[in-house]
Amino acid sequence: MIEKLKRHKELLGYAAMMAVLMLLLRWLEFRFLILEHQFEIYVTIIAVFFLLFGIWLANKITNPKEKTIIVEKEVRININEPFILNETELELRKISKRELEVLSLMAEGLSNNEIAERLFVSLNTVKTHSAKLFEKLEVKRRTQAIETAKKLGLLAPTLG
Repeated sequence: MIEKLKRHKELLGYAAMMAVLMLLLRWLEFRFLILEHQFEIYVTIIAVFFLLFGIWLANKITNPKEKTIIVEKEVRININEPFILNETELELRKISKRELEVLSLMAEGLSNNEIAERLFVSLNTVKTHSAKLFEKLEVKRRTQAIETAKKLGLLAPTLG
């Protein structure tokens, strides 16, 4: 086997030199390719960087930092005890008797038109009373007003 290698020594030398020359040519071609398209390569690198930065930033902004935990609690209401209106809170918030009537009718689930018919007043009067109630109770919606009134002792607590 050594004899065969000695015989083909010249052939193997030429093959090794050709391999080295091919590698040199590929390296030079790659080098000139880099120099020729240098601007496009830099733009691509910057674009990829900003793409990854944008994805990271979007994940940071859109992911909530707080987790919402819903806790269900059983609330027991003693129906046997009579409801006592919280007069001090009523006076503190300066809620009139008519506004309290509108609030109690809201709690029954009546619409503004139905409240107006029941109290024999105009629809605008009911809307005015509602707006003043929302302001005095510091709420924005009817459901919030009813819930706040129950917590303050202005309305009787219910199971629903």
